[in-house]
Amino acid sequence: MKTLISASLLAILPVAALAHDGMHVNDAYARSANPVTGAIFMQLENHRQTACTLQGVASDAAEKVELHTHTEDNGVMRMGAIEGGIEIPAGETHELARGADHVMLMGLAQPLNDGDPVALTLDFGDCGTVEVEAVVDNDREADHAGHGHDAHAGH
Repeated sequence: MKTLISASLLAILPVAALAHDGMHVNDAYARSANPVTGAIFMQLENHRQTACTLQGVASDAAEKVELHTHTEDNGVMRMGAIEGGIEIPAGETHELARGADHVMLMGLAQPLNDGDPVALTLDFGDCGTVEVEAVVDNDREADHAGHGHDAHAGH
């Protein structure tokens, strides 16, 4: 019986090792201040041996989905599209957070109500894509950090 259990464990070890390879998405959530726009925040973890770049995001939740960031211009904070994507170096993480880099949803198909799921596809180019479901939490505090969601790239 010990041999059977040992063989079974050895058979699944490669799968377990692969589960920590690739891009991971943690704690994805969405917010909306009005019925036409919203934003999505999350932590991106790169478990690969090479840098990966988030090149774009797709979702049926809005007419237009873009990577955005906030910049300061003569003391005024401005939000705008990120050109060229967001690079996540090998073995590092990158926060998509309020007041910083984030996913912007423009022309919402319907208002984002608390608890609603928002399906996204994150495109990491050569590093693959990741399917993510962000849950709407309009009351969430900006500094809340957690790891409620975990997704893996398929490449």
